[in-house]
Amino acid sequence: MALKTKKKKKQSKKSSTSKIKTDRSILEEIIRVDHAGEYGATRIYDGQIAVFGKNSKIGKTIQHMADQEQEHIQKFEELIVKNRVRPTALIPVWNVAGYALGVSTALLGEKAAMACTVAVETVIGNHYEEQLSLLEDDQKELKKTIKKFKADELEHHDIGIAHDAEKTPGYKVLSKVIELGCKTAIEISKKI
Repeated sequence: MALKTKKKKKQSKKSSTSKIKTDRSILEEIIRVDHAGEYGATRIYDGQIAVFGKNSKIGKTIQHMADQEQEHIQKFEELIVKNRVRPTALIPVWNVAGYALGVSTALLGEKAAMACTVAVETVIGNHYEEQLSLLEDDQKELKKTIKKFKADELEHHDIGIAHDAEKTPGYKVLSKVIELGCKTAIEISKKI
């Protein structure tokens, strides 16, 4: 009887130390959609900088955020290769759509450009939080990366608020339209 008890304890110890692996399809979706999203963000900021210029006060602020987004896209490009994940086929669409969103909000003024940032980063912050709950113990490095990038995105959100994004005429409508567009792009990029 004592022998059986020891054996059971040994088995339960073994199962408690084994790592749960992230489902491959979830990992692929996360890397694919984050790559697409970070690419889209770089294009939004490129469009805004094209209107404001790099040397204007707001241009320097946007360039700071763009530089962080560039770091993010480079990391996800590495992860695509490392994990052998197919990128979204919609990169050409996100290229044009991101740039157009950046230019159009910048043409509406600095506050509207910042409103765009707030709306996008609200969605991305929530999206990253959701992803953290989907990743298992085998993806500690990716979790660390996503936590860092989420902090950067929330910093961008706060920069937008500090630059009077909420004082944009039609702020609530503009924000909801941009948020809906971001959520739609996320869902499409997960699969295509």
